[in-house]
Amino acid sequence: MPDAFKYPWNHGKRYNDFSTHFRTLFEGRVQKISVNAGFTCPNRDGTRGRGGCTYCNNKTFQPTYCDLDNLLKIQLDEGIAFFSRKYKTMRYLAYFQSYTNTYAPVQLLRELYEEAISYPGVIGLVIATRPDCLSSEVLDLLEELSRKCYVMVELGLETLKDAALERINRGHTIGESVLAIQELARRSIRNCAHLILGFPGEDHDDFIEQARVISTLPVENIKLHQLQIHKGTAMAKEYSLFPERFQLFTVEGYTEMVVDYLENLNPSIIVERFVSSAPDNMVIAPRWGIKNYEFVAKVEKRLLERNTWQGRIWGMKELKNEGVNG
Repeated sequence: MPDAFKYPWNHGKRYNDFSTHFRTLFEGRVQKISVNAGFTCPNRDGTRGRGGCTYCNNKTFQPTYCDLDNLLKIQLDEGIAFFSRKYKTMRYLAYFQSYTNTYAPVQLLRELYEEAISYPGVIGLVIATRPDCLSSEVLDLLEELSRKCYVMVELGLETLKDAALERINRGHTIGESVLAIQELARRSIRNCAHLILGFPGEDHDDFIEQARVISTLPVENIKLHQLQIHKGTAMAKEYSLFPERFQLFTVEGYTEMVVDYLENLNPSIIVERFVSSAPDNMVIAPRWGIKNYEFVAKVEKRLLERNTWQGRIWGMKELKNEGVNG
Protein backbone atom coordinates (compact mmCIF):
# COMPACT_ATOMS: atom_id res chain seq x y z
CA MET A 1 0.00 0.00 0.00
CA PRO A 2 1.11 3.62 -0.50
CA ASP A 3 2.47 5.43 2.56
CA ALA A 4 0.61 8.15 4.42
CA PHE A 5 3.06 10.86 3.35
CA LYS A 6 2.51 10.43 -0.37
CA TYR A 7 -1.16 9.47 -0.08
CA PRO A 8 -2.71 11.45 2.79
CA TRP A 9 -6.05 9.66 2.26
CA ASN A 10 -4.47 6.42 3.50
CA HIS A 11 -7.29 5.72 5.99
CA GLY A 12 -7.64 1.99 5.42
CA LYS A 13 -9.24 2.21 1.99
CA ARG A 14 -7.41 1.76 -1.28
CA TYR A 15 -8.96 4.76 -2.99
CA ASN A 16 -9.67 8.37 -2.10
CA ASP A 17 -13.31 7.95 -1.12
CA PHE A 18 -15.78 10.80 -0.89
CA SER A 19 -17.46 9.85 2.39
CA THR A 20 -14.24 10.05 4.37
CA HIS A 21 -13.25 13.31 2.68
CA PHE A 22 -16.70 14.81 3.21
CA ARG A 23 -16.50 14.17 6.95
CA THR A 24 -13.31 16.24 7.11
CA LEU A 25 -15.12 19.27 5.65
CA PHE A 26 -18.02 19.52 8.08
CA GLU A 27 -18.79 18.91 11.73
CA GLY A 28 -21.82 16.67 12.07
CA ARG A 29 -24.01 15.17 9.37
CA VAL A 30 -24.58 16.99 6.06
CA GLN A 31 -27.03 15.81 3.39
CA LYS A 32 -27.64 16.94 -0.19
CA ILE A 33 -31.24 17.96 -0.93
CA SER A 34 -32.11 17.79 -4.64
CA VAL A 35 -34.12 20.72 -5.97
CA ASN A 36 -35.53 21.41 -9.43
CA ALA A 37 -35.50 25.09 -10.37
CA GLY A 38 -37.08 24.54 -13.79
CA PHE A 39 -33.99 25.01 -15.96
CA THR A 40 -33.60 23.66 -19.48
CA CYS A 41 -30.47 22.90 -21.57
CA PRO A 42 -28.87 24.56 -24.61
CA ASN A 43 -29.15 21.33 -26.59
CA ARG A 44 -32.89 21.21 -25.93
CA ASP A 45 -33.92 24.77 -26.77
CA GLY A 46 -31.99 25.00 -30.05
CA THR A 47 -29.02 27.03 -28.84
CA ARG A 48 -26.72 24.05 -29.26
CA GLY A 49 -29.16 21.43 -30.49
CA ARG A 50 -32.57 19.82 -30.13
CA GLY A 51 -33.80 16.78 -28.29
CA GLY A 52 -31.22 16.71 -25.50
CA CYS A 53 -28.56 14.08 -24.86
CA THR A 54 -29.56 10.70 -26.27
CA TYR A 55 -29.07 8.90 -22.93
CA CYS A 56 -30.83 11.47 -20.73
CA ASN A 57 -34.08 11.11 -18.82
CA ASN A 58 -34.02 13.43 -15.81
CA LYS A 59 -36.72 11.41 -14.07
CA THR A 60 -34.13 8.72 -13.36
CA PHE A 61 -32.47 10.85 -10.67
CA GLN A 62 -35.17 13.32 -9.58
CA PRO A 63 -36.82 12.73 -6.17
CA THR A 64 -40.61 12.87 -6.04
CA TYR A 65 -40.60 16.13 -4.06
CA CYS A 66 -38.79 17.88 -6.96
CA ASP A 67 -42.00 18.84 -8.74
CA LEU A 68 -41.80 21.84 -11.08
CA ASP A 69 -45.05 23.06 -9.55
CA ASN A 70 -43.30 23.29 -6.17
CA LEU A 71 -41.56 26.50 -5.28
CA LEU A 72 -37.94 26.17 -4.22
CA LYS A 73 -38.89 26.73 -0.57
CA ILE A 74 -41.50 23.98 -0.68
CA GLN A 75 -39.01 21.54 -2.22
CA LEU A 76 -36.51 22.31 0.55
CA ASP A 77 -39.29 21.99 3.16
CA GLU A 78 -40.22 18.53 1.90
CA GLY A 79 -36.68 17.33 1.28
CA ILE A 80 -35.47 18.38 4.71
CA ALA A 81 -38.57 16.95 6.38
CA PHE A 82 -37.77 13.61 4.73
CA PHE A 83 -34.16 13.46 5.93
CA SER A 84 -34.58 15.12 9.33
CA ARG A 85 -36.79 12.30 10.64
CA LYS A 86 -33.69 10.30 11.54
CA TYR A 87 -31.17 13.05 12.32
CA LYS A 88 -32.63 16.19 13.88
CA THR A 89 -29.37 18.14 13.85
CA MET A 90 -28.46 17.42 10.23
CA ARG A 91 -27.44 20.29 7.95
CA TYR A 92 -27.95 20.46 4.19
CA LEU A 93 -26.57 21.36 0.78
CA ALA A 94 -29.10 22.49 -1.83
CA TYR A 95 -28.39 20.30 -4.87
CA PHE A 96 -29.50 21.96 -8.12
CA GLN A 97 -29.48 18.72 -10.08
CA SER A 98 -31.95 18.60 -12.98
CA TYR A 99 -30.84 19.84 -16.41
CA THR A 100 -28.36 22.77 -16.65
CA ASN A 101 -28.39 24.84 -13.48
CA THR A 102 -26.33 27.79 -14.68
CA TYR A 103 -28.33 28.22 -17.89
CA ALA A 104 -30.33 31.35 -17.02
CA PRO A 105 -29.80 35.10 -16.60
CA VAL A 106 -27.28 35.79 -13.84
CA GLN A 107 -29.76 37.82 -11.79
CA LEU A 108 -32.20 34.90 -11.72
CA LEU A 109 -29.39 32.54 -10.74
CA ARG A 110 -28.39 34.87 -7.92
CA GLU A 111 -31.97 34.99 -6.61
CA LEU A 112 -32.33 31.19 -6.67
CA TYR A 113 -28.95 30.43 -5.14
CA GLU A 114 -29.31 33.05 -2.40
CA GLU A 115 -32.83 31.87 -1.60
CA ALA A 116 -31.47 28.35 -1.15
CA ILE A 117 -28.56 29.28 1.13
CA SER A 118 -30.79 31.57 3.22
CA TYR A 119 -33.03 28.61 4.11
CA PRO A 120 -32.49 27.48 7.73
CA GLY A 121 -30.05 24.60 7.91
CA VAL A 122 -28.72 24.97 4.34
CA ILE A 123 -24.98 25.63 4.44
CA GLY A 124 -24.04 25.44 0.76
CA LEU A 125 -24.77 24.62 -2.85
CA VAL A 126 -24.04 21.80 -5.28
CA ILE A 127 -24.73 22.98 -8.84
CA ALA A 128 -24.90 20.54 -11.75
CA THR A 129 -24.22 22.11 -15.13
CA ARG A 130 -22.50 21.79 -18.51
CA PRO A 131 -18.99 22.96 -19.41
CA ASP A 132 -20.37 25.33 -22.06
CA CYS A 133 -22.68 27.14 -19.63
CA LEU A 134 -20.15 28.94 -17.45
CA SER A 135 -19.91 32.49 -18.72
CA SER A 136 -17.57 34.94 -17.01
CA GLU A 137 -20.60 36.53 -15.30
CA VAL A 138 -21.75 33.16 -13.95
CA LEU A 139 -18.22 32.35 -12.79
CA ASP A 140 -18.06 35.74 -11.02
CA LEU A 141 -21.27 34.88 -9.15
CA LEU A 142 -20.07 31.40 -8.20
CA GLU A 143 -16.74 32.79 -7.02
CA GLU A 144 -18.54 35.39 -4.90
CA LEU A 145 -20.81 32.77 -3.32
CA SER A 146 -17.94 30.35 -2.71
CA ARG A 147 -16.37 32.94 -0.41
CA LYS A 148 -19.52 32.84 1.74
CA CYS A 149 -20.36 29.15 1.83
CA TYR A 150 -19.58 25.73 0.41
CA VAL A 151 -20.09 25.68 -3.39
CA MET A 152 -19.43 22.66 -5.58
CA VAL A 153 -19.92 22.81 -9.36
CA GLU A 154 -20.66 19.39 -10.86
CA LEU A 155 -19.66 19.40 -14.53
CA GLY A 156 -21.26 16.95 -16.94
CA LEU A 157 -18.22 16.05 -19.04
CA GLU A 158 -19.59 12.52 -19.73
CA THR A 159 -16.71 11.52 -22.04
CA LEU A 160 -13.40 12.90 -23.27
CA LYS A 161 -13.86 11.89 -26.90
CA ASP A 162 -15.33 14.49 -29.26
CA ALA A 163 -16.70 11.76 -31.55
CA ALA A 164 -18.62 10.23 -28.65
CA LEU A 165 -19.89 13.64 -27.50
CA GLU A 166 -21.23 14.26 -30.98
CA ARG A 167 -22.80 10.80 -31.18
CA ILE A 168 -24.78 11.30 -27.96
CA ASN A 169 -25.86 14.81 -29.03
CA ARG A 170 -24.06 16.35 -26.09
CA GLY A 171 -23.49 19.68 -27.84
CA HIS A 172 -20.14 20.65 -26.35
CA THR A 173 -16.50 19.74 -26.97
CA ILE A 174 -13.57 18.40 -24.96
CA GLY A 175 -11.94 21.80 -25.31
CA GLU A 176 -14.87 23.42 -23.52
CA SER A 177 -14.68 20.77 -20.78
CA VAL A 178 -11.00 21.44 -20.15
CA LEU A 179 -11.49 25.22 -20.14
CA ALA A 180 -14.39 24.98 -17.67
CA ILE A 181 -12.35 22.87 -15.23
CA GLN A 182 -9.41 25.24 -15.50
CA GLU A 183 -11.55 28.34 -14.96
CA LEU A 184 -13.26 26.88 -11.88
CA ALA A 185 -9.89 25.90 -10.42
CA ARG A 186 -8.39 29.30 -11.21
CA ARG A 187 -11.14 30.95 -9.18
CA SER A 188 -10.85 28.37 -6.34
CA ILE A 189 -14.39 27.09 -6.96
CA ARG A 190 -14.78 23.42 -6.03
CA ASN A 191 -15.43 21.12 -8.99
CA CYS A 192 -16.58 17.60 -9.72
CA ALA A 193 -16.28 15.87 -13.11
CA HIS A 194 -19.21 13.61 -14.04
CA LEU A 195 -18.22 10.79 -16.44
CA ILE A 196 -20.09 7.84 -17.97
CA LEU A 197 -18.25 4.69 -19.06
CA GLY A 198 -19.64 2.62 -21.91
CA PHE A 199 -20.85 4.83 -24.74
CA PRO A 200 -20.93 3.17 -28.18
CA GLY A 201 -17.60 3.56 -29.95
CA GLU A 202 -15.55 3.63 -26.73
CA ASP A 203 -13.53 0.76 -25.27
CA HIS A 204 -11.23 -0.13 -22.39
CA ASP A 205 -8.27 1.78 -23.81
CA ASP A 206 -10.41 4.91 -24.17
CA PHE A 207 -11.46 4.72 -20.52
CA ILE A 208 -7.88 4.29 -19.31
CA GLU A 209 -6.82 7.25 -21.44
CA GLN A 210 -9.69 9.23 -19.94
CA ALA A 211 -8.40 8.51 -16.43
CA ARG A 212 -4.91 9.63 -17.43
CA VAL A 213 -6.17 12.87 -19.00
CA ILE A 214 -8.43 13.66 -16.04
CA SER A 215 -5.39 13.12 -13.81
CA THR A 216 -3.56 15.98 -15.54
CA LEU A 217 -6.38 18.48 -14.99
CA PRO A 218 -7.23 20.40 -11.78
CA VAL A 219 -10.17 18.09 -11.06
CA GLU A 220 -11.06 17.75 -7.38
CA ASN A 221 -13.81 15.12 -7.42
CA ILE A 222 -15.16 12.65 -9.97
CA LYS A 223 -18.43 10.79 -10.32
CA LEU A 224 -18.28 7.67 -12.47
CA HIS A 225 -21.07 5.42 -13.57
CA GLN A 226 -21.76 2.71 -16.06
CA LEU A 227 -23.87 3.44 -19.13
CA GLN A 228 -27.49 2.45 -18.58
CA ILE A 229 -30.25 2.46 -21.17
CA HIS A 230 -33.21 4.32 -19.69
CA LYS A 231 -36.80 4.25 -20.84
CA GLY A 232 -38.02 7.30 -22.72
CA THR A 233 -34.65 8.22 -24.25
CA ALA A 234 -33.37 8.41 -27.81
CA MET A 235 -30.71 5.91 -26.81
CA ALA A 236 -33.41 3.42 -25.79
CA LYS A 237 -34.82 3.58 -29.30
CA GLU A 238 -31.35 3.11 -30.82
CA TYR A 239 -30.72 0.16 -28.50
CA SER A 240 -33.97 -1.52 -29.53
CA LEU A 241 -33.08 -1.16 -33.23
CA PHE A 242 -29.31 -1.78 -33.10
CA PRO A 243 -28.37 -3.63 -29.88
CA GLU A 244 -25.12 -4.78 -31.50
CA ARG A 245 -23.78 -1.22 -31.23
CA PHE A 246 -23.71 -1.47 -27.45
CA GLN A 247 -21.22 -3.35 -25.29
CA LEU A 248 -22.92 -2.96 -21.91
CA PHE A 249 -20.98 -3.89 -18.81
CA THR A 250 -21.66 -6.91 -16.64
CA VAL A 251 -21.16 -6.43 -12.90
CA GLU A 252 -17.88 -8.35 -13.04
CA GLY A 253 -16.63 -6.56 -16.16
CA TYR A 254 -17.41 -3.13 -14.75
CA THR A 255 -15.77 -3.99 -11.43
CA GLU A 256 -12.54 -4.80 -13.28
CA MET A 257 -12.89 -1.64 -15.37
CA VAL A 258 -13.26 0.53 -12.27
CA VAL A 259 -10.19 -1.02 -10.65
CA ASP A 260 -8.18 -0.46 -13.84
CA TYR A 261 -9.45 3.13 -13.95
CA LEU A 262 -8.50 3.77 -10.33
CA GLU A 263 -4.98 2.46 -10.89
CA ASN A 264 -4.48 5.13 -13.55
CA LEU A 265 -6.17 7.95 -11.62
CA ASN A 266 -4.31 10.70 -9.78
CA PRO A 267 -4.64 9.74 -6.07
CA SER A 268 -5.43 13.33 -5.10
CA ILE A 269 -8.79 13.11 -6.93
CA ILE A 270 -11.72 12.24 -4.67
CA VAL A 271 -14.07 9.54 -5.97
CA GLU A 272 -17.72 10.30 -5.17
CA ARG A 273 -19.30 7.23 -6.75
CA PHE A 274 -18.83 4.34 -9.18
CA VAL A 275 -22.36 3.51 -10.33
CA SER A 276 -25.71 5.13 -11.09
CA SER A 277 -28.85 4.48 -9.08
CA ALA A 278 -31.76 5.00 -11.48
CA PRO A 279 -35.14 3.61 -10.40
CA ASP A 280 -35.41 -0.02 -11.46
CA ASN A 281 -38.65 0.52 -13.37
CA MET A 282 -36.89 3.01 -15.67
CA VAL A 283 -33.87 0.83 -16.54
CA ILE A 284 -33.91 -1.24 -19.73
CA ALA A 285 -30.34 -2.53 -19.54
CA PRO A 286 -28.09 -3.60 -17.96
CA ARG A 287 -30.23 -4.82 -15.07
CA TRP A 288 -27.78 -5.79 -12.35
CA GLY A 289 -30.10 -6.02 -9.37
CA ILE A 290 -27.55 -4.83 -6.81
CA LYS A 291 -27.37 -1.78 -4.56
CA ASN A 292 -24.68 0.89 -4.83
CA TYR A 293 -23.06 -0.13 -1.54
CA GLU A 294 -22.91 -3.73 -2.75
CA PHE A 295 -21.01 -2.65 -5.85
CA VAL A 296 -18.63 -0.54 -3.76
CA ALA A 297 -17.92 -3.64 -1.66
CA LYS A 298 -17.05 -5.56 -4.86
CA VAL A 299 -14.60 -2.85 -5.93
CA GLU A 300 -12.95 -2.77 -2.50
CA LYS A 301 -12.69 -6.57 -2.47
CA ARG A 302 -11.13 -6.62 -5.95
CA LEU A 303 -8.63 -3.88 -5.05
CA LEU A 304 -7.54 -6.03 -2.12
CA GLU A 305 -7.36 -9.21 -4.22
CA ARG A 306 -5.23 -7.49 -6.84
CA ASN A 307 -3.16 -5.75 -4.15
CA THR A 308 -3.60 -2.45 -5.95
CA TRP A 309 -4.86 1.06 -5.19
CA GLN A 310 -5.84 4.39 -6.72
CA GLY A 311 -2.86 5.89 -8.49
CA ARG A 312 -0.66 2.79 -8.45
CA ILE A 313 0.11 2.96 -12.17
CA TRP A 314 -0.20 6.75 -12.26
CA GLY A 315 2.34 6.93 -9.45
CA MET A 316 4.76 4.66 -11.27
CA LYS A 317 4.58 6.93 -14.32
CA GLU A 318 5.15 9.98 -12.13
CA LEU A 319 8.24 8.46 -10.54
CA LYS A 320 9.58 7.49 -13.97
CA ASN A 321 9.04 11.04 -15.24
CA GLU A 322 10.77 12.49 -12.19
CA GLY A 323 13.71 10.22 -12.83
CA VAL A 324 13.97 11.36 -16.45
CA ASN A 325 13.56 15.03 -15.55
CA GLY A 326 15.98 14.75 -12.67
